[in-house]
Amino acid sequence: MTARGTLEKLLIKAFESADFSGSAIGEFEAFVNPNEITLAYEMEYDAAQGQGTTGSRMNFKKVKPGDMSLTFFIDGTGANGHPVDVQQKIESFQTVTGYNGNIHRPNYLKVVWGTLQVKRCVLKSASIAYKLFKPDGVPLRAVITANFTDSSDDQTRVAMAQDQSPDLTHVRLVKAGDTLPALCARIYGDPAYYLEVARANGIDHFRRLVPGTRIVFPPLEK
Repeated sequence: MTARGTLEKLLIKAFESADFSGSAIGEFEAFVNPNEITLAYEMEYDAAQGQGTTGSRMNFKKVKPGDMSLTFFIDGTGANGHPVDVQQKIESFQTVTGYNGNIHRPNYLKVVWGTLQVKRCVLKSASIAYKLFKPDGVPLRAVITANFTDSSDDQTRVAMAQDQSPDLTHVRLVKAGDTLPALCARIYGDPAYYLEVARANGIDHFRRLVPGTRIVFPPLEK
């Protein structure tokens, strides 16, 4: 953990596995932290319009992978007391975020900075603008504009796409008429898990659920 008041640099960590297991194979540290991070996400709907109506009912289909945009400034002039080799820094970025011959595709990435939630993603696009040069053509300043898109392993992606997936934790508020076996049948596909759910929530009288009670349904192995 970084001490309070200590400058923490944004990091991009590269992995070869889609589930981000194992150690990172590479790391890119921002020279100057970005002053803006743009997160974009989009919902996809089917527009259903009844005959003779002017409005439409938007039937939800899915949440599309989210995008994140970052801009990295690299200064090789030494103006801030910390000169770097601009081209070397750019090549480091390209190595970490780019194509990996071992897996025949770009690396899987984690973007980490401060209290922001760790972003699991892949590089979608990048552009490099060189801003200043020495007389011999060596670049002194550059700006990398990078766009990333969400990337999850298959198990997580499928679970997130299914509202009732038993691989995710669910929370339900009890309504009048609800029973624990019926709720378990709806979430797990089997009412027999009611004893495990009751145990996980400390419910002693599962036959008499009180409306408004909050019940957590954890992932359970079948």
